[in-house]
Parts: sequence; structure tokens; C-alpha cells
Amino acid sequence: MADDIPLLGRLRDKLVETKRRWATDGRLLTGAPDPRRVRRLPPGQRLVETWPVLDLGVKPEIPHHAWRLVVDGAVEAPTTWRWGEFTDLPKARMVNDIHCVTAWSHYDNRWEGVATRTLLDLVKPMPEAQHVILHAFDTYTTNVPLADFAASDALLAWSWNGEALSVEHGGPLRVVIPALYFWKSAKWIKRIEFSAIDKPGFWEVRGYHNYGDPWREQRYDEELKES
Repeated sequence: MADDIPLLGRLRDKLVETKRRWATDGRLLTGAPDPRRVRRLPPGQRLVETWPVLDLGVKPEIPHHAWRLVVDGAVEAPTTWRWGEFTDLPKARMVNDIHCVTAWSHYDNRWEGVATRTLLDLVKPMPEAQHVILHAFDTYTTNVPLADFAASDALLAWSWNGEALSVEHGGPLRVVIPALYFWKSAKWIKRIEFSAIDKPGFWEVRGYHNYGDPWREQRYDEELKES
């Protein structure tokens, strides 16, 4: 059913190439990291009042009856949830800031969804699972360490500031991992894969940092910057 989701639009090749060049050129880097997080706003970021819409040009329309979330890989209890089954899980409400690698930050976002820790309790990652690979309905992927996916402020969100999450921002469900640049918080999530090995995703293989800590200004691949 999930494979039948229509993908509206087409990949914006020029945008992808432009952002790949940013990585090569080191665009937006200030060289003034703040690893101790003395300031609320990470280096090189500007505060915005509205939430910018950024995507690759494809916006999947996912009706709730066709939506599925698959959690598999190195877990003891692989599970597939339908929409109502997932929204019946214990709910979490969190408020946090988000930081985009394109240099904007938005404070005090109010989310509702399911805490990633709740999901972990249900699927039980195996000891060898050290990485989480996030797969989206638009074919986007990204990778995060299990430790960051399991952070106390990370969740799978269906609501933002009291309203259902819009398609433009990743609805019906997206990942929210506030400690990392927001490209790591995949929109339109359809599969969460636990893995013993790391699997760099869409932007990570195009010159972006494999981890992406905003306070360390890990925008781009370190080796690429040095080459």
C-alpha cells in the first residue's frame, strides 16, 4: 500500500547541485564553534519567525488509510504500524528549537507525537544496533546514531504548534531530533531501520557532515573541506 503513494513534483536537480557546491565551498561556515552551547543560537545561524519550507521538490500526499511506518533491522520486535495504531501509542508533547544547515533557526516549536524512547521500548534494538537509518516516502534517507535518536527530546511528530503537521513540513509524520541540523529530522517518515553499520544518506553522500552538530558547526564533510 505504501509503495502506491503518489509523489508530486520532481527532484530539483539545480537545488541539489547548488547545495552540493555549498559543501565544496564551505559556504556559511564562521569558524567559531560553540561546543559548550554557551549561546542558544548556534554559530552562523539567524533567528526566523516563520518556518521556512525546504524540500527536494517532491511532496508525497499520504492519506492516513495508506500510511504505514515500518520499523525493522537489528531489533527484536520488528513492527509495522497503521496510522490509528501509531497515534494510539502513548503521546508526548515537547517544546524545542530547530536549526537548519541553511543557517536559519526557529525557537520554541511545540510538537505532539510519540517519543522515540517509546518506540525503542516497543521494538527493542539489539546490542549491535548503533545506527538508525531514516527512510522517507519521497525516497530521501538520512542516518543518525542510535544515541541521538534515543535522546529525551526526540520524537516522531504529527502536530506542530497545535495543528496537524502540514504536507510541506513532512506531514503526516516526521522525525524531530533537535540536537542535530534539521536535515537529520526526516520528513514523511515511512521506515526506521536499525543497523550495526552506518549508512550515509542523501545529503551525507553529497558533501554534508555525517553527524551534523549545529554548535560544532558540522555543516559539511571535514575531508571535503580540507581537500
